[in-house]
Amino acid sequence: MERETLYRLLRLGIEKGASDIHFQVGNLPLYRFNGNLVELRYKVLEPEDTEAIARMLLEEDARGEEMAFNELDLAYELPGEGRFRVNISRQRRHFNIVLRVIPLQVKNFEELNLPGVLRDIAQLRRGYVLVTGATGMGKSTTLAAMLNEVNRQRKAKIITVEDPIEFVFTHDKSIITQREIGTDTESFPSALRAALRQDPDVIMVGEMRDLQTVDTSLKAAETGHLVFSTIHTSDVASTINRLVSFFPTEEHMNVRARLADNVKAIVSLRLLVNKKEDGRVPAVEVLRMTRSMQECIRDPAKTTELTDYIGRGRPEKMQTFDQHLLDLLKANKISVETALAAASNPTDFQTTLSLEGHVEEDEQDDKPADPFEIDSDGRF
Repeated sequence: MERETLYRLLRLGIEKGASDIHFQVGNLPLYRFNGNLVELRYKVLEPEDTEAIARMLLEEDARGEEMAFNELDLAYELPGEGRFRVNISRQRRHFNIVLRVIPLQVKNFEELNLPGVLRDIAQLRRGYVLVTGATGMGKSTTLAAMLNEVNRQRKAKIITVEDPIEFVFTHDKSIITQREIGTDTESFPSALRAALRQDPDVIMVGEMRDLQTVDTSLKAAETGHLVFSTIHTSDVASTINRLVSFFPTEEHMNVRARLADNVKAIVSLRLLVNKKEDGRVPAVEVLRMTRSMQECIRDPAKTTELTDYIGRGRPEKMQTFDQHLLDLLKANKISVETALAAASNPTDFQTTLSLEGHVEEDEQDDKPADPFEIDSDGRF
C-alpha cells in the first residue's frame, strides 16, 4: 500500500466521523460509525498491505524498528488533520491494526452533551476523580474536557501520564506536561513517583491498570493533589469493588478507608444512539462524595447501596444512570427501546415508564449501516 493511499483512508475516517478504523488481512477496511462497523468497498487487504501500514505508522517510533513485537500501542498524527490512538497486534502471523480517531480540538462539556456538574468537579483542588466505562464509551474524551476546563480556568501545573498520549493540550492559564509510556517514561508507577517531585497541582493517569498505579495515585491524592484517571468498569459500585480488588485481601478494609477519604467524584459513561441526530449521546452516572457515600465505601456490605444513595443525591447534582436515561427520554434524545436496553434495572425502569405514561415506540434506532464506496480507480 502506498503512503498516499493510507493517508486517504485515514482522512476518510476523519471526514466521515468514524470513531475507529480497522485494517485486517482478508477483510475490506472497516470504519465504526455510531457503534456499527461499516465496510469500505475498496479492496480486500493482503498481508503486504497491513505490513506496509504498520511500517508507515511506526516510522517515528523506535519500538517498531525490528518489527519484532506481538502487540504495541502508539499515537499517530496527520499534521493539521487528526490524531489516532493505534493498536498494532499480530493474528495468524499477520499484522492487525486498529486506529481510534482523536479530534485535534478538545471539545467542551456542552459540545459533548455532558452534565454541567462535571465543570464543578473539574474545579476541585484535591482528591481522586475517576471516569469509568467500557471501551469506546468516551472516557478519554470526557477526561480531556475536564482537564481542559482546569487549563482554561486557573493557573496550575498539570502532568499527564498516558499510554499513548491521545489529546494534545495547548497551554492556556495552566502549564501542561504530557508524558508517554515507553517513550518518555517506563511505566505508570514510575512516572507517578516522578510527577510527585515535579510540583504538580493536577495529575492525570491514563488508566488504573494494576496495584502499584492505584496505590501511587491514591498517595498522590492523599498528599493534596487533584488526581484524574479512568478505569474499565460499568458503574460506580463496580468501580469501588474493582479498585479494592487490586490489593491483597488483608488490605481491603484499609483500602476502602483510603478511597472513602480521597475519592471526590466518580463519573460513569454509556454512549447511546441519538434518536434525532447523527452520533451518540452519553448517559452519565455521577457520584459526589458525602458522608453517606463514605459509609457505603468503607463497609463492603453497603457498597451495593451506592446507587440508591446516588439516586437521592440530586440536590448535590448526583444522578444514577436510570435517572439520566429518563431525562434523555423526556428530552426526546433517545428512544424507549434504547433506554430500556441501557437501564441498570430494566424492570424498575419499565415500571417508571409505565407510571409516567411513556409508550413503546415502533422505530429502529440502530439500523445497520450500508457499505460505502470509493471511485473505481481508487480515488476517494
